Amino acid sequence: MSNHPFKDFAVHLFSDSVIKERCPEAIYQSWKTAIAKESPLDRATADSIAQAMKDWSMSLGATHYSHWFQPLTGNTAEKHDSFLDPDSKGKAITVFSGKALIKGETDGSSFPSGGLRATFEARGYTYWDITSPAFIRDNVLCIPSIFVSYNGEPLDQKAPLLKALEALSREATRVTQLLGDKSVKHVKMMVGAEQEYFLVDKAMYEKRKDLLLAGRTLVGASAPKGQELEDHYFGSISHRVKNFMEEVNHELWKVGIYAKVEHNEVAPAQFELCPVFKEANIAVDQNQIMMDVLKKTAKKHGMECLLHEKPFKGINGSGKHNNWSLITDDGQNLLEPGDKPHENVRFLLVVASILKAIDTYPEILRLSASGPGNDHRLGANEAPPAIISVFLGDLIEDIFMKMLENTPVKATEEAVKFAFIKNLAYLPKDYTDRNRTSPFAFTGNKFEFRMIGSSLSIATPITMIATIVADTMRSVADRLEPFKYLQDTREEALKIVVEILKKHKRVLFNGDGYSEAWVTEAAKRGLPNISSFVESIGSLTEEKALVLFERNGIYTRPEVQARSEILYELYIKTIQVETRTFLDMVSRQILPAGENEIIRLLPLKDLASPKAKLAHLTSLTTELSSHLDALKGQLAKSTSGHEHKEQGLSLRKDLVPLFEKTRALADELEALIPIEDYPIPCYTDLLFQLD
Repeated sequence: MSNHPFKDFAVHLFSDSVIKERCPEAIYQSWKTAIAKESPLDRATADSIAQAMKDWSMSLGATHYSHWFQPLTGNTAEKHDSFLDPDSKGKAITVFSGKALIKGETDGSSFPSGGLRATFEARGYTYWDITSPAFIRDNVLCIPSIFVSYNGEPLDQKAPLLKALEALSREATRVTQLLGDKSVKHVKMMVGAEQEYFLVDKAMYEKRKDLLLAGRTLVGASAPKGQELEDHYFGSISHRVKNFMEEVNHELWKVGIYAKVEHNEVAPAQFELCPVFKEANIAVDQNQIMMDVLKKTAKKHGMECLLHEKPFKGINGSGKHNNWSLITDDGQNLLEPGDKPHENVRFLLVVASILKAIDTYPEILRLSASGPGNDHRLGANEAPPAIISVFLGDLIEDIFMKMLENTPVKATEEAVKFAFIKNLAYLPKDYTDRNRTSPFAFTGNKFEFRMIGSSLSIATPITMIATIVADTMRSVADRLEPFKYLQDTREEALKIVVEILKKHKRVLFNGDGYSEAWVTEAAKRGLPNISSFVESIGSLTEEKALVLFERNGIYTRPEVQARSEILYELYIKTIQVETRTFLDMVSRQILPAGENEIIRLLPLKDLASPKAKLAHLTSLTTELSSHLDALKGQLAKSTSGHEHKEQGLSLRKDLVPLFEKTRALADELEALIPIEDYPIPCYTDLLFQLD
């Protein structure tokens, strides 16, 4: 065991146990009190922790520290400062104070702000997030932080997340206490984010400008084989990939991330990695670390990790399933049905509150899971549809429907018999099946938000879920508060459940979310079907969303407007990069290859077969060239508007369909060029030559 990777678990994490070991007991208790938000962190405590943090990290090889933060790019950012300083005599010493730990300064001018401050207002500040442990990566002590402007406006993903989680804790605690559990002081959202990704050979990756610049293939005919044989899912993992996975696990374990499950996914060259549940704030940080480790480790193994939602046309893309539950400070799961869910008033009320939240604010949930890449995935027969609905499973939905009908609910079976397996005659029974077509599914004692794109930060989806659930629970708690006796409170709670079901049952759907019939049915129910990311951005600035954010103290109106502008810019820039890269590849690589094939066939033009192919090639290259000109013109036209919203919607409506038609011509041309003359690695090479 001495050389086993498990021995290094959390060796690079400044964990609770490290603080307890390296700091005086009074300092440790002061820090714990600050974590619980019972008192602010004082300077003496900060200085002591900073000293311990420096000594610990330097003992493990760290030379620099960094306030590690999450700007509105969707990625992470860091500026490295050395521990080294000169003393009064010019001698080198190592210094790290409580002030440096708590607050850092950086140039904020090059980070997206959406107009919250002018470009010349460059000053930005980072502040230590004491609820998320520091860690070491590449000999740098990384201190999880929030990022704000000179005037205090949040310019990151984490500050709103922390506000939303606090609001959820406050309101869920109120509901829990009103239902009789007075000892509960806090409620935490626990999150487990499953991460899907693709691996491709690095040498092939470097020959494709689209993968280099856009993260996905912009051209490429389908391989003769895709995922239709369903032989890759949970299949045997190749040695090369297994070696990569082992190093990824080891790196994650060293920073305290419980990398738990790994397997082949549905599409060829696609894989999945799942961690153990952590508090939501920490889960966000850990998912960002996980993506970074996947990317860097792949390079060391001669591969590239693709996190784009749809790297390859015609096969499944990648998502990030966000599993979450609500846990009290004494360990109770508010989403645990118990042995008798029909009698579990608290469970029924919490689930009903979540249903109301989802049905009231589906548009911002749709937005939170969106990005330019996810447009190629959502709504296809591989991912949940763009329509927000909730799957509860037959048992829980039946309980709710009987409550609506005011009919008795019988106790459920607690086990399932497997008569055909004699030595497994009695097994526990799950309360729900799994519905992979549902965007928001209840899976036994948690919800799974399945829409999120694989490249996206989970900070925004969690912020939105926490905010809308907190808002609904506030109204529930306000209803329950006037009642003095527990029995009266429970009766009122059941009335609230029935009222919510009457008004919001339309969001319940236990069927096939991929079917056309559901699209029709959802329209009848009045459920929104927002087809693209850029169209969903407008929901952020609708009045009901603005009021929601203000009421819960998550964003101010200027902050919402700024984030809206940033999202429009993101979409515009993404489409511009993809279109320009596509134009470059087709005009400089693929069209010339087609023209060379025409030249090769010209001497054979009088023979029947070459003559037909020559005619096809000539027609196709002419049409493709014409489409390229049209695409250039449309790009200029769509981006000529004054407003970002106008540009984004025009790109979606007018350019994207033309792009897809032009790509179809380029992919058709690929099939007419001899494979040895095709200038870039094809899908067969990329997807089936990892070993």
